[in-house]
Amino acid sequence: MPPRRMLLVHAHPDDETINNGATIAAAAASGVVVTLVTCTRGELGEVLPADLAHLKGDPDALGAYREGELAAAMVRLGVTDHRFLGADPARPPVRYRDSGMVTLPSGQAGTPADLDPRAFAAADLDEAAAHLCAVIEEIRPQVVLTYDAGGGYGHPDHVMAHRVAMRALDLAEWSVAKVYASAIPRSLVQAYIEAMGEAAGGFGANGEFPSMVMADEDVTTAIQAEPAREAKLAALECHRSQLVVDRATGTATQDDGFAQPVLGTEWYSLLRGTPAAPFDADGRERDLFSGTD
Repeated sequence: MPPRRMLLVHAHPDDETINNGATIAAAAASGVVVTLVTCTRGELGEVLPADLAHLKGDPDALGAYREGELAAAMVRLGVTDHRFLGADPARPPVRYRDSGMVTLPSGQAGTPADLDPRAFAAADLDEAAAHLCAVIEEIRPQVVLTYDAGGGYGHPDHVMAHRVAMRALDLAEWSVAKVYASAIPRSLVQAYIEAMGEAAGGFGANGEFPSMVMADEDVTTAIQAEPAREAKLAALECHRSQLVVDRATGTATQDDGFAQPVLGTEWYSLLRGTPAAPFDADGRERDLFSGTD
């Protein structure tokens, strides 16, 4: 088998590029076999462009459209192995549906009260994990990337993706060496808020941040992949139903209207495994596969 194999577990189309686009592109370009498992088709996501307004209120049509966006983004990132969760040929097929979300008073995402029984957040954990376990045992990755236990910012599908990934890792006979959650150093976010001033709105008010914004000491790994930033930008442009990419400012804006800088460096927190050299000047790993070869 190829010497380096990476598995990513994400909830919706576009999550993989927003969180890990530069990491994915750099890994694929270096010969790493990258497998992406997406849990839903993002049927309840926002629709930003006016020319796609007809997709609003039609979950099946939006899901199908976002499948196409994801396929195009994978081409830009160099990924040739993409799967939707629930397709293990040894088990009855399952199509998990976007759960949707509500915004809580804290500004975090929460679970809708009227959750559809087909929603991924309502799925049987062991059934979903068994489907993912089959992928793990087939490709035998050394590294798995997913979300932290809080789902990055609380979206119920992100939380469930984390739970499914961790359960599948426990069930699998293949032992994955290192498991990471996407992260952002708190100091970086605070500096950006200060630079943005009033344009930052209430983000980070009272020191409250999404779970993926972690204390600097909890961010164990920094992947500096600036040459892959262009591929990340191109992949983000493929997800045009939910993202507006501004090449002039190097930002991507979602439905919250907050323009986020598209960076070539991506950060992670090691959930399982042991940090290994090489380390950067901040003491963070520079290679997700360090210690696994």
